[in-house]
Amino acid sequence: METELTRIAEVVAKHPRDKLQTLVHFINEETLKQQHKKMTGNKAPGIDKITKEEYGENLTENIENLMARMKRQAYKPQPVRRVYIPKEGSDKLRPLGIPAYEDKLVQGIMADILNIIYEPEFLDISYGFRPNKSGHDALRQLNNIIQEKKVSYIVDADIKGFFDNVDHEWMMKFLEHRIGDKNFLRIIKRFLIAGVMEEGKYYESDIGTPQGGHISPILANIYLHYVLDLWFEKRIKKACRGESYEIRYADDFVCCFQYKDDAEKFYKSLKKRLKEFGLELAEEKTRIIEFGRFAEESRKRRGLGKPETFTFLGFTHYCSKSQNGKFRVKRKTSKKKFINKVAKMKKWLKENMHEPVNQLIKQLNIKLLGHYRYYGITDNSKSIGSFFYLTRRQLFKTLKRRSQKHRLNWDKYEKLLMKFPLATPKIYVSIYS
Repeated sequence: METELTRIAEVVAKHPRDKLQTLVHFINEETLKQQHKKMTGNKAPGIDKITKEEYGENLTENIENLMARMKRQAYKPQPVRRVYIPKEGSDKLRPLGIPAYEDKLVQGIMADILNIIYEPEFLDISYGFRPNKSGHDALRQLNNIIQEKKVSYIVDADIKGFFDNVDHEWMMKFLEHRIGDKNFLRIIKRFLIAGVMEEGKYYESDIGTPQGGHISPILANIYLHYVLDLWFEKRIKKACRGESYEIRYADDFVCCFQYKDDAEKFYKSLKKRLKEFGLELAEEKTRIIEFGRFAEESRKRRGLGKPETFTFLGFTHYCSKSQNGKFRVKRKTSKKKFINKVAKMKKWLKENMHEPVNQLIKQLNIKLLGHYRYYGITDNSKSIGSFFYLTRRQLFKTLKRRSQKHRLNWDKYEKLLMKFPLATPKIYVSIYS
């Protein structure tokens, strides 16, 4: 697979403006077997009810059968199995799509090919689902922009149900800018319209990207590259009288402006732009706020309080001061995320309360470290410290509930933690590195 991807990358580099042909040939027996090897074995099956292990029992035969259908152009992805899982930070449930196993294999290869083609096209302002880029990188760049550039206004925007409302016709037009292989495009179109099965009932998918599939993140990035990023770079920036910047992670984005009238014009234009491509701005979640070092000084002169805050990638950003009194953007875990993470930890401890103590704390430490590695960012010590404190107390309540006649007291608990220590909070990510 790596050899094939290298060949595509070489063609892309050599002919950056040409449409790419014969891409479907990279989906072959060898690449399918390699993709099968890469797959995680403990994933829930789709409507085919086939797991990795079961598919692998007759791997050669299954892949030969798949390739025969591919060559006859008879391969049709199966509908995605839809289940519902708790939505983070809410009492609501969100849909999760699970593709059939062979569809996961094909999507995985196609996603790799699309990444190779589009990675050189994407702008540096896009950080989600891209190689060597992360949410922390997006936060660093946003921090640099607000602290170093002339920024006084933030447009904190939200697209309503983005992944469920991608327009298929526009999606295919965007793909045709760089891809000339009709068979490759046909397979993508079939993924888009494969539909959904929920409790035995079939639902058509006239809009939206394939739920839960490997291909969905790259398709989302391609769509927003044309709808938002290029438009902002080529139209909005040129129309602004002051400085303007965009930072995007998947469908979550923030735009920064020097002047209020530029921010207001962008907000009005954004609504029209999204509507043109089948998308809608969630106006109740979208705001223009005064924010930044110039905003703080301006509000002070006008007798107003501190600038408002905004949330991006799970962090509430607020204006503050460094130890030497200079302006500094700081961030803390957003209230919504914090409450949700505490609730999830409480639920997990309840579900695992009867595990042996050493195993329980071992697994708990993995969860704590995962939390610290994302939220343990410059200036967020207080939030991760509070998370640790609440987890520690909840673990005590959990163990006390299961101990015979509730004989576990705090002294015994502290002795237990000396034997099986909990992972303590630590700042893992510097916003300034």
